[in-house]
Amino acid sequence: MAGVDEAGRGPLAGPVFAAAVILDPDRPIDGLDDSKKLSPKRREQLAEQIRAQALAWAIAQVDVQDIDRLNILQATLLAMRQACLALSHAPQLILVDGNRLPTGLPAPARAVVGGDALVPAISAASILAKTARDACCLTLHAQYPQYAFDQHKGYGTALHLARLAEFGPCPAHRRSFAPVRKLLPEDAADFTSAHRTD
Repeated sequence: MAGVDEAGRGPLAGPVFAAAVILDPDRPIDGLDDSKKLSPKRREQLAEQIRAQALAWAIAQVDVQDIDRLNILQATLLAMRQACLALSHAPQLILVDGNRLPTGLPAPARAVVGGDALVPAISAASILAKTARDACCLTLHAQYPQYAFDQHKGYGTALHLARLAEFGPCPAHRRSFAPVRKLLPEDAADFTSAHRTD
């Protein structure tokens, strides 16, 4: 059974990530939980353990341009499908956190609301997706230090919104998201809204 979860639906910048994990019943991992409930240090420790002990795991990301083209829900579902298809072991069942299922999955699937706190494999997937996205945000911080991506990880915090207003959007920002779109030149904002599908 594979658990699937995403990280990065809400932020104003950066890719959305998804992970799929098949845990090894003979090598249980203690302390798995919804990644949001864990400290960054504990998430990193567990991510390392998951990568070492799981039967299979995969991480996929969908970039900002595709988020703006598809909309964030469809981009998230695409990342989930890509993660499942990238698993080295074919799952017999896929449990997906939330209330929506991607199409084109390689096995029967079920959506589990709150699954990241209920199903260990989904918890593991949430940890891998979150740590991968956090690492990506550190890379973005190195490229665009003025936005402080290392602190807010792309979410629309007061700090991020202030830096966005001061410096304007950078290439990592999602132009289809309202706080970014309103800062774009009018012709660019019109182009983005005309190409949204949500």
